[in-house]
Parts: sequence; C-alpha cells; structure tokens
Amino acid sequence: MSYLLRLVLPDRPGILGSVASALGAAGIDIVSLDVLERGHGIAVDDVVVDLPADRLPDSLITVAQAVPGVQVESLRPFAGPLDTHRELELLDALARGGDGTAAGVLVAELPRVFHSGWAVILDGAGQPAPLDASAVVAASEAAPEFTGLTLPWLPLGGPVLLPSDDAWLPERWQEMAIEMMAAPSGTGTRAVVVGRSGGPAFRRSELLRLAHLTGIAATVTHLPPT
Repeated sequence: MSYLLRLVLPDRPGILGSVASALGAAGIDIVSLDVLERGHGIAVDDVVVDLPADRLPDSLITVAQAVPGVQVESLRPFAGPLDTHRELELLDALARGGDGTAAGVLVAELPRVFHSGWAVILDGAGQPAPLDASAVVAASEAAPEFTGLTLPWLPLGGPVLLPSDDAWLPERWQEMAIEMMAAPSGTGTRAVVVGRSGGPAFRRSELLRLAHLTGIAATVTHLPPT
C-alpha cells in the first residue's frame, strides 16, 4: 500500500540520501518526492512510499525519524496517480477543453496536483450570506457540502489559507480537521478551494502554487482548443 509522508528535515547535503537509505534498508520503496519548501536551514518534502504488506504504517515514522534531525509532520494513505508532470497535464487538459469545461477540469485535477482530497469552485457574489446551490460552480468527488454555509472570506481579494480551526467552519468539519486553501479563479467573484481531511495543513508555498496555477489556468482556457 502507498502512503504519503510529509517530512521536515535539515536542509543540508546528504540528508535525503540518509532518509532514502533508512527506508530502503527497511524494505520501503520511495515512489515520488515533492520539495514543498526550503529556507532558514529547513526543508519540507512530501514523499510517497510503498509499504510492504507485512509492515505497519507506524514503522514509516519510526524509520524516518531514526535519521537525526528528521521529523514526520504527517502520514496518510495515498491512492492518487503517481507522476511528475501533474501541473503540466492540468494545463494541457484545460487548453484542449477550452473555457466550457474549465471548471470541471480544475476541480477534477487539482486534488491530484496538491495531494489533497477534493476541490470546489464557488461563486462568492452576494457574500456574506448563506450559499445556495447555484454558488457551487463545480465540485470534485468527495467534496463536502458548501450549500447553506456563510463564508466571511468571500469574495476573495487574494489567496488565503483556511485552517481547520477557523470559527466559520461547521463543528463537524473541525472535528474532521478539514484543512483548506483558496485562491481567486479568473476574474469576478469566483474562488477555487482545495481541501483535505486530517491534515497536514497547507503551507504557504502550496498556496502560492495554487494562486500561480489558477492564474495561468485562466489564461490557458482562453486559448484556441488544440
């Protein structure tokens, strides 16, 4: 089974090699690696690994943290496609589909790009007020129900992190530790929201990627279809 490890580790030569060696010695294969942040002597990496059937998930934490200075921020099952060109494939799909399918493509593909659980596009016109069904422009599978919620952060003036302890979240969402981030989607009052249950919290680097990607997507959708 595959798992996603988020590692916080010293940003120094050889540290990833030490982690890879420790995992390999335990029979654990690294399938993919994304560097999320680097700075102030610290790096944050998302590592997808294959765990042998006879090993418990907790052993991943034990093995990784046996390397001096390495901390496991989160561990969760991973069932998404494994590739290294997720963002390029999203933009290509948008270019081929044109504006008519842009919302559907975004919410379907963004969870894969960000190793998250779901994505929605909301229209924040008339906020703050409870959302009706027409405000949900598009939603991926597993997206929670936004209808009836009042979202004080809409309409967006820029990208924002939406932590799981924000006061506007329903109690059930807080219990599920639903972490979210949002960015304006094109012009007007639309926003794209990406979320996952149980963490880890989105980092500022992921938020900036989302804002950059949605900005490019808005331009790509107006190109002639290929």
